[in-house]
Amino acid sequence: MGRSRSHIGISQKASSQVASLGNNIAIQIAAGSSLKAVYKHYHKEGTLTLQHFIIFFGAFELFLSQLPDIHSLRWVNALCTFSTIGFAGTTIGVTLYNGKNMDRKSVSYSVQGSSSLKRFKAFNALGAIAFSFGDAMLPEIQNTVKEPAKKNLYKGVSAAYTVIILTYWQLAFCGYWAFGSEVQPYILASLTVPEWTIVMANLFAVIQISGCYQIYCRPTYAYFENNMLRSKTASYFPLKNCLIRLVCTSIYIVLITLIAAAMPFFGDFVSICGAIGFTPLDFVFPAIAYLKSGRIPKNMELRISVQLLNLAIATWFSVVAVLGCIGAVRFIVEDIKTYKFFHDL
Repeated sequence: MGRSRSHIGISQKASSQVASLGNNIAIQIAAGSSLKAVYKHYHKEGTLTLQHFIIFFGAFELFLSQLPDIHSLRWVNALCTFSTIGFAGTTIGVTLYNGKNMDRKSVSYSVQGSSSLKRFKAFNALGAIAFSFGDAMLPEIQNTVKEPAKKNLYKGVSAAYTVIILTYWQLAFCGYWAFGSEVQPYILASLTVPEWTIVMANLFAVIQISGCYQIYCRPTYAYFENNMLRSKTASYFPLKNCLIRLVCTSIYIVLITLIAAAMPFFGDFVSICGAIGFTPLDFVFPAIAYLKSGRIPKNMELRISVQLLNLAIATWFSVVAVLGCIGAVRFIVEDIKTYKFFHDL
């Protein structure tokens, strides 16, 4: 029992790191796209590329990463909360406005391509759907809840799912209604008018995801700090501690920035992150952990039903993770064939 729990813990940590890296790559691409859109609105003949803005955003996140912990980012989190509401409300409104002003007969909801391409698109979509649940299982949530942990954790996750359904899912439905199967993975790229509201939505997006980036990278920072900073002599050399933090955070952000700039395929990274990062964290590991916890009902019929249900959930979503990963990898390979590295999308 102890060995199996240890394996679950190792697998969960690995998935958390994959989710963290994949999510922040997607975030950096999205931030760069939004910053470029704002720049192009004011400088239509400007020469700066998407890669420039990805680097600018990475530099800003490197600055925020020097703050000691997630609690020192309270002012950033407050701005992010406001910006999340602003982004969702603005983007949903502009999407509906664009949809109503389009020729509805020109909008197609059918999936284009061969039967094999349609299957890969379906696989890819599974990963994207799983990604939408990611914000409800933030890696830091176990470290920040107060006693009673179970009650607060339940409230936190319930609130997160409610916000996701009322904002991002509504935006997804509105985007599909407005643009059909031609909707862009990053919805703001599909919007055309009015321009000033699109600029506002892009600014809201950048502010919002700047805080999300920090939430997802902090567990990785914490791992390095636990192993490198918390020695017996750590408190006597604060300058050394700051230097180590600067080196560790720089390596992390340079890696994320390099990948995002070289392969700025937002939708593909969303799918692969959802498939191999969030699907195990959100659905597979909780079901397996419950089966291993020994808290299954003693009533035999109920016990068997609960075991079968959790086993079915773990099995089904393991399949979803594999299929989503296959679809995402396939489209990343196709995009690499179509575009050169560091292509300005």
